[in-house]
Amino acid sequence: MADITSRSNNITSGQVAFFDLDRTITSAISGKELAKGAYRKGILKNTDLLHGLLLSAYMRIGLKSQIKIITDLVKWVKGMPEETLLELCNDVTEKILIPSVYKEARKRIAGHKAEGTKVVILSSALKCICKIMSENLGTDDILCSELEVIDGVLTGYPKTKLFFGEEKLSRFLEYCWKHGTSVEDTWYYADSVFDIPVLSVTGHPVCVNPDKKLHKEAERKGWEILIFE
Repeated sequence: MADITSRSNNITSGQVAFFDLDRTITSAISGKELAKGAYRKGILKNTDLLHGLLLSAYMRIGLKSQIKIITDLVKWVKGMPEETLLELCNDVTEKILIPSVYKEARKRIAGHKAEGTKVVILSSALKCICKIMSENLGTDDILCSELEVIDGVLTGYPKTKLFFGEEKLSRFLEYCWKHGTSVEDTWYYADSVFDIPVLSVTGHPVCVNPDKKLHKEAERKGWEILIFE
């Protein structure tokens, strides 16, 4: 089941606007900033940082499965106390991610809510980050990735499949079904070619600062393109 944190459980139907987080709501990338923050604090080793950079390069040029790379990227937290990660997430989110929120993204979220539309963050970012972002932005729910914890220590594996690509689509459809919402009554704001599975089924696809491949697909399909600065 999806990780759902709701402030409005009495809402069972109606329109829903889903927003990706990294480079859609924020100009900063949460995973990258989390790793940088861990490195500054001496939590992340040089070898882990170099490994992460290599995996990111593999993903950009398509040498390995994207979901395999994303799963490998979170292994640097193995053995870390959960409390340490929570403190790191709080520090990075408050100092870097929240200040990087696009003003236009805030306006869009506020506009949807003013119209009675439910707003949900749908992101591969970690739960400890999305919860803080949701509280700051006033969104109703979060659908996000969560890491496995045993006896207060991170195992280096996701608790469930990470919210990426087809898995993000699965969680999107599950959420719509659970809340009685037709996909035609949804919006999805996203920036990456990896978001095409959800963008292809939502009633209102919106491409925010799209990468080259998504921009090309958006133009081909006539999807809305927005540039947030």
